[in-house]
Amino acid sequence: MLAYTLGYRLYVWQRARSRDPINDDQRWLIFVGAAAGAFLGSHLLGVLERPAELAQLNWLIWLDNKTVVGGFLGGLIGVETTKKAIGVRVSSGDLMAFPIIFALVIGRLGCHFAGLEDGTHGLPSALPWAIDFGDGIPRHPVNLYEIVMLLALAGAIRYREKQGPLSDGMRFKFFMIGYLFWRFFVEWLKPVWLFSFGLSTIQLACLAGLIYYRKTIAQKIGIARVYCFLLIAFCILPFAS
Repeated sequence: MLAYTLGYRLYVWQRARSRDPINDDQRWLIFVGAAAGAFLGSHLLGVLERPAELAQLNWLIWLDNKTVVGGFLGGLIGVETTKKAIGVRVSSGDLMAFPIIFALVIGRLGCHFAGLEDGTHGLPSALPWAIDFGDGIPRHPVNLYEIVMLLALAGAIRYREKQGPLSDGMRFKFFMIGYLFWRFFVEWLKPVWLFSFGLSTIQLACLAGLIYYRKTIAQKIGIARVYCFLLIAFCILPFAS
């Protein structure tokens, strides 16, 4: 709740200090589309992340299993569908990029403090910063890794903006591309279910998202290289364990 509340307040603060081409009524409709898509996407991908539980047709399983990657991709589909329906052609995501990052940082602190019960912990590790969440086994603090990555991603976006104004929608696209790259790599540090070819359901979803943004990646290969370098380098050190 703290993440949602403070993230929204940051959005309101930013919007009051910018020229938003989307009016209030359209914004609320877009929010509804985003919320509906995020709810469905987060729970659907959360269930697919654990195929062994698919046979248990229990609505509680659908409510308990959720993932932020599914929320982002589902929300993206919901937003684009809503915008098409109401005739909005400009980007609606730029104002949301930093509030999402801010809210996600707070949310990941909650995931970290929740420990093993949250289900977002990392694999056992012998690294000096590995954390024992109460079962006597030091593990990768992947939620703390993600917080560092998110702060670095926000800093990279701000640095790019200071070099010159970004085109409409590019701030949000940079965020999504950076986060999807990150989640693709960090999944190998988590005790997740993998297909026989070595990838998880979330990694496949990340690849799908990156394919969706393929034109942006191709056109903005400079910033894409920076993201790849930072994210891969950040993941190499934990693999050393």
